[in-house]
Amino acid sequence: QVQLVESGGGLVQPGGSLRLSCAASGSIFSIRAMGWSRQASGKQRELVAAITSGGNPNYAEAVKGRFTISRDNAKNTVYLQMNSLKPEDTAVYYCYAQIATMASRSIFQTYWGQGTQVTVST
Repeated sequence: QVQLVESGGGLVQPGGSLRLSCAASGSIFSIRAMGWSRQASGKQRELVAAITSGGNPNYAEAVKGRFTISRDNAKNTVYLQMNSLKPEDTAVYYCYAQIATMASRSIFQTYWGQGTQVTVST
């Protein structure tokens, strides 16, 4: 069993900052890419940022220059530092990770967290 648990969401004013964390736990053999997606009310889920096991990041155009993704491989944890937040960043943020378990070491599956709400508003 593998679990991804997110934390760090909340309410923040425009221009403010939040840091999201997502820790993977369970019978983990290896983790490839980790990342964050978000889904605003009434909209489709979109990729926000991703990071390879080697630490190479990719970002959606809408967040470039404002968000920073990082990971701690020793802790199986991915972070999303969000600065200069805008009302349009309001969404439920989901982390994901491509994980091979101890039982299936050559097969990577994508696991998702339960989501954390980020609200940017005055």
